Amino acid sequence: MASKKSKSVNIKKYKKKKELNLGIFLFAIVFIYLVVTVILYLTGNKISVYEVREGSIVRDNSYTGLIIREESAVTAESGGYVSYYQNENSKVKAGTNIYALSEKPLNTEENTSESEESASVSQSTLSNIILQVQNFNENYDPGDFSSVYSLKNGISSSLQDTYSETRMEHLDAVIAASGQEVSSYTTAQDGIVAFTVDGYETLTKDTFQAEHFDATEYETTVLADQTKISSGDPVYRLITSEKWSVIVPLDKDTAEQLISDEVTSIRVRIDKDSETMRADFSVIERDGSYYGCLDFDNSMIRYAEERFLNVELILEDESGLKIPKSSVVEEEFYVIPADYLTTGGNSSAEGVMIQQKNGGVEFTAIDIFDESDDGEIYVSRDELSEGDVLVKPESNETYTVGETKSLQGVYNINRGYAVFKKVDILCENDEYYIVQEGESYGLYNYDHIVQNGESVSPDEVVFQ
Repeated sequence: MASKKSKSVNIKKYKKKKELNLGIFLFAIVFIYLVVTVILYLTGNKISVYEVREGSIVRDNSYTGLIIREESAVTAESGGYVSYYQNENSKVKAGTNIYALSEKPLNTEENTSESEESASVSQSTLSNIILQVQNFNENYDPGDFSSVYSLKNGISSSLQDTYSETRMEHLDAVIAASGQEVSSYTTAQDGIVAFTVDGYETLTKDTFQAEHFDATEYETTVLADQTKISSGDPVYRLITSEKWSVIVPLDKDTAEQLISDEVTSIRVRIDKDSETMRADFSVIERDGSYYGCLDFDNSMIRYAEERFLNVELILEDESGLKIPKSSVVEEEFYVIPADYLTTGGNSSAEGVMIQQKNGGVEFTAIDIFDESDDGEIYVSRDELSEGDVLVKPESNETYTVGETKSLQGVYNINRGYAVFKKVDILCENDEYYIVQEGESYGLYNYDHIVQNGESVSPDEVVFQ
């Protein structure tokens, strides 16, 4: 039987070909990118973004001022018990009865309540009060609470004449029923009657002294009805002019600043009733000290009983766009006449015609950062070069670039890169500026700007 030959199989090993794993490759790229981004973030400058918003800055200084008026303390011509015909702060005409003197006290309290209940308000007075209330309701602003005090003072003034007439009628009736010999006295001038005296009635802008501001030494005397007085004693105070002044002590720096700013008029807020008024202003220097003089020509009757008044001088009150001081930088720009501005190429882009060495001209688009009232435009120094010769459109006139001027501004990053925007500063405090809103080359509400203007450069890409 024939034997079978065994077949042998040779197995050869080949090196396996390595295939590129695309997933691992992409992961590596992303990982490297993240690492580089984190490193750049940790080691690079931090750019803080600020959103521009509308705001305001009010800068005011509070003082306690000394009131000076045209007034005098009227003294009694004889002695006795005084009875007053007028109410406090009544406006009177020359020849009006002010007070009466009697040997014994008059019983002015008798039937007083009945006389007050019988007092009637004239139809014209009532109509005037109704009109004031209607105007108040129609124009009331919750943010201006001082209008409530204005209404109160207006109604009080309207009722004052009615009260005075009732009081005079009542006192005449009491005198007639008393059986006493009573002497009545009139005023020689028109004015406002007050029943307090303090010895400061003769003070003027030329005679006040530093010690007059010491409220701890101040004393006032109330002149009460049915008190006994002697001849020559003060019996009432008569204010004879609507013009009045408030003198406030100033420190030297504030006084000199107000003088250098040539401030002649100033807004004043009076703490007593939150009333805001405008006063003529001047600075008085006396014995090495400085004083601010506030002159008013109305509303004196509201403060007829006051000698000292707490006031706020509103030195600045501006509204606009509020931005941090740290965001403002100063940049230099070339200035060129606006007449050289033109459009060219296949677009409506603005630019200038630059004269070439071969005698031709070439249009170059430029960005404008501001335009002055005298016809100058501000152009970046990166877009033009010193010595460039500009050709005026439709003319042979030329202008050589070289003059520079600076602008204050901030870096706007709405588009993802830093763009200079000029600002017009209206006022400031320690941390913020108020700048003009809505200017052609300026900022607008809700713009995003770099909070630290020194941390970026023009056209730098900024990720918010």
